[in-house]
Amino acid sequence: MLGDKKTKFLLVFIITFSVLLSSLSFYFYQAFFSPNALVDKEEGRMIRIPSNATFQMVVDILDKTDVINDVLTFSFVSKVMKYQENVKPGLYTIPAKTNNLNLVKLLRSGRQTPVMVTFNNVRVKEDLAEKITRNLEINEQQFLDLLTDSVNIRKFGFEEETIMAMFIPNSYEVWWNTSAEKLFDRMYNEYNKFWTEERKNKASQLGLSPNEVSTLASIVQAETQKADERPKVAGVYLNRLKINMPLQADPTLVFAVGDFNIKRVLNVHKEIESPYNTYKYAGLPPGPINLPEITALEAVLNYEDHAYLYFCAKEDFSGYHAFATNLTEHLSNARRYQAALNRSKIY
Repeated sequence: MLGDKKTKFLLVFIITFSVLLSSLSFYFYQAFFSPNALVDKEEGRMIRIPSNATFQMVVDILDKTDVINDVLTFSFVSKVMKYQENVKPGLYTIPAKTNNLNLVKLLRSGRQTPVMVTFNNVRVKEDLAEKITRNLEINEQQFLDLLTDSVNIRKFGFEEETIMAMFIPNSYEVWWNTSAEKLFDRMYNEYNKFWTEERKNKASQLGLSPNEVSTLASIVQAETQKADERPKVAGVYLNRLKINMPLQADPTLVFAVGDFNIKRVLNVHKEIESPYNTYKYAGLPPGPINLPEITALEAVLNYEDHAYLYFCAKEDFSGYHAFATNLTEHLSNARRYQAALNRSKIY
């Protein structure tokens, strides 16, 4: 009888253990391999994990954005795979129907999805800070602080008036959680890539430094939005620089005044005291008056060689200009344009 009881007990134990083992095995399998992220979705989703985020913050993000169905199994797998102690910030693309194993692998690896940083049509530093940080974790004030910090600026060989020349408008892939300092470093590297030996040689042949090319390009860009006309406009200003004639560029007066809503530059504007007043002072102003695009930079480096010293907007408001080699011809062009402005009541 005693042997029968022992046998029964052993049998019950084995069956119970087998059931528990099967249950645990099934749980482990479900926890690791069953889809738990975006289970009912057909497309992936991006999530942002902030810098200095804790594991609980990650769980809250995944839960509140309905990325994961089961918080418990995700936490269990994260614990087993030691992700809870290795949270990595960044922007991640979570594929649809992802299991916990692959989700934790992705987040633990730090394999981020890059974001595009694009900036153009920039006039002042505040514009640049806003546009360059638009898709990033850092905010515009953090970047603006660096952009206006003289100590930081001089580390890169620039001054407060010339620092805008360091930024070449384009589209760049960066990590979402890139710091302001690293973004600054990246833009300096891109600046050095742009200024190849060939471009530096072209600038040198013009008697200009890369910063001076950027300054002149910013004026050319402000004068005409027509890319095909920019080399011609650049040629006019280079001709003036050669004979030490004041540039007399209206956009520099607008910059000096600080009112970008001015539609018509008047004589009163030409009297403003500023190093950016190119009616009063010959040569280039201290730095760029906007962020020149690559087409404007190339227009200066590959300017059109001609004898024009003057240009004036055409009276048809096409955006193109009438060019002249002498003042008499230029004044005739200017009168036609001013009459068109008066007819259109643009004052």
